[in-house]
Amino acid sequence: MSSPTISVAAITELRREDPEAIRRRLRERPRFAGTAGAGKLLVIAADHQARGALAVGDDPLAMADREQLIERIGVALSRPGVHGFLGTADLVEELALLGALDHKLVLGSMNRGGVAGTTFEIDDRFTGYDARGISDAGLDGGKMLLRIDPGDPASAGALEACARAVDELADRGLIALVEPFWSTRVDGKVRNDLTPDAVIRSATIASGLGRTSAYTWLKLPAVAEMERVLAATTLPTLLLGGEVGPGDPREQSWRTAVAAPVVAGLAVGRALLFPPDGDVAAAVDEAVALL
Repeated sequence: MSSPTISVAAITELRREDPEAIRRRLRERPRFAGTAGAGKLLVIAADHQARGALAVGDDPLAMADREQLIERIGVALSRPGVHGFLGTADLVEELALLGALDHKLVLGSMNRGGVAGTTFEIDDRFTGYDARGISDAGLDGGKMLLRIDPGDPASAGALEACARAVDELADRGLIALVEPFWSTRVDGKVRNDLTPDAVIRSATIASGLGRTSAYTWLKLPAVAEMERVLAATTLPTLLLGGEVGPGDPREQSWRTAVAAPVVAGLAVGRALLFPPDGDVAAAVDEAVALL
């Protein structure tokens, strides 16, 4: 973690004694220079835990140790070629206090109400950032999850809420990053359909949200036939994933997808923060090399 302004151990004390310091640090942090001319972006994503998704591999609570999580994110953000962070307010504020978000693109996660494993999981309510909070904190935009289940009426409310968030972010000149999936329940559990046709369908629906698409970006999974998928939109797109590195037989197809003009870069979370060998820096460097 580069040049922290406060130790991790002191964060709780600061929360108790001077919570306004959090707002001050966010307002005063050196801002990202802007996406124009930045090339392909690498954004570290860590918002799973806010909807109760803490598992990595066989460990159901891998992301539960907060200090370890912050340290891993700090290492990732310190690597050359990493441009930004995507997360909920708690992590954004902690990382800002540590100086890890200086000069970084920061996207606030907005709807975390679809708690993993619940009967209401598709009902992804906006329990995180709203557009005003993102603007007040000096962030660059907001990210929203949109899962469309043709058998779940809650999908209609999720569509409407995301459209409203797109409008509210656009009114402030902020990026609206929409992560759409066509989803169904299998044995009671929500499963995202990752076939090319399903990803294309979800992408076209997300592209049409709101009264303007001027500030809308997409966050899409890397699937088979990515040429067809990416041909479905002109919106800047961040690809999910990042576990494909040098030597992997899928590397060339990923390089082809990343090179597409519509692809703005990668948004990667657990694959880089919790690599099998535990070497976060090496995993991030491989992702940077892919770009």
